[in-house]
Amino acid sequence: MSRTERDACPGALRVHAAADGGLARVRVPGGALTPEQFRALGSAAAELADGTLELTSRANFQVRGLAAGAEHELAERLSQAGLLPSVTHERVRNIIASPYGNGLLDARAVAGEIDRILCATPRLAELSGRFLFAVDDGSADVIALRPDVGLFALEPDVVALVLAGRDSCARSTPDAAAGLAIAAAEAFLDLRAGQEWRMSELADAGRVAARLGPTGEPVEVPATPPATHAQVGAVFERDGRVTAAVGAPLGRLSRRQVDIITAASEAAGGLRPTPWRTLVLPGLPVAAAARWLSELDANGLVVDPSAAAAGVTACTGRPGCAKALADVRADARRVPAGDLPVHWSGCARRCGRPQGRVVEVLATEAGYEVDGEFRTSDEVPAALGAARRKR
Repeated sequence: MSRTERDACPGALRVHAAADGGLARVRVPGGALTPEQFRALGSAAAELADGTLELTSRANFQVRGLAAGAEHELAERLSQAGLLPSVTHERVRNIIASPYGNGLLDARAVAGEIDRILCATPRLAELSGRFLFAVDDGSADVIALRPDVGLFALEPDVVALVLAGRDSCARSTPDAAAGLAIAAAEAFLDLRAGQEWRMSELADAGRVAARLGPTGEPVEVPATPPATHAQVGAVFERDGRVTAAVGAPLGRLSRRQVDIITAASEAAGGLRPTPWRTLVLPGLPVAAAARWLSELDANGLVVDPSAAAAGVTACTGRPGCAKALADVRADARRVPAGDLPVHWSGCARRCGRPQGRVVEVLATEAGYEVDGEFRTSDEVPAALGAARRKR
């Protein structure tokens, strides 16, 4: 697929004019975020926009409802917080990494190196704002999201290059993996015919792999991520520390919720956004973990995988989006997710839809569509139950 125009993805500097005001998207490559940076994001959302901070399906953040002219103040704050290291490349810093840190590879370190080289390579600013890098530590969590350029740890010293969900057979050591990922992105730019945005849109993506000198036997790349939408609460314990994950109800955080997560992240030593609209607290002391999780729960955050809000996501919907056909957030709050994630889409663009197995509730002119049948909002719960049983 070749286009003549560039994509219109918003960024921190290119603000989208939505129905509810300006929309800015702040990239957080590899999920590397300090408590101070998270606090700065929450303060900006509260003081310059509608008061809520959104998590995206690419482990980034959105600030909605920016007042006219507030984008300049937002950019200044992000720059001071170290969240805007490159003006030219800020929209293409789409790099996700395995968030739990218990695999074969230090995924965040590799993601950070990709970001460094990306920002230092002028030509890579030509990538689309939708082009996605991912670094998977062998957990098969983020590689299943079908990134344009993925690094998948096969062994502690062997990393596979995966292009649009397919093994390229190119291999690397962890130290050279970031350079291999960048080389794949440069080959993509060389081989595209026009304004292709994604690796999968190339007429022959195999030519990218051929340029990189495949050296390994092909491996099967996982196509379905594990049940990461339900990974909330105490995920695992090691060395006297608990790694916990906190869900944002419908992907949105209030100022109060940002404050309590910030306090917990200071005790944990940091936090990491994930593509499942959760935040990982990587090192809570065992003795304090239960207390922090209880306090997070008391503030409306999702820490129980059986909670009704676990795994339920939605686009902005009405009234924030002019294209939406329903107030999907309001309707989604009334329906639990169950054992499969549920995504509510306000229109056929399906913004924010998770990858993998998901039950979708799509707003149309005729009502909600669930599994090919049209339903009223009152009929959706029963339809979702039937759809899950079919899966």
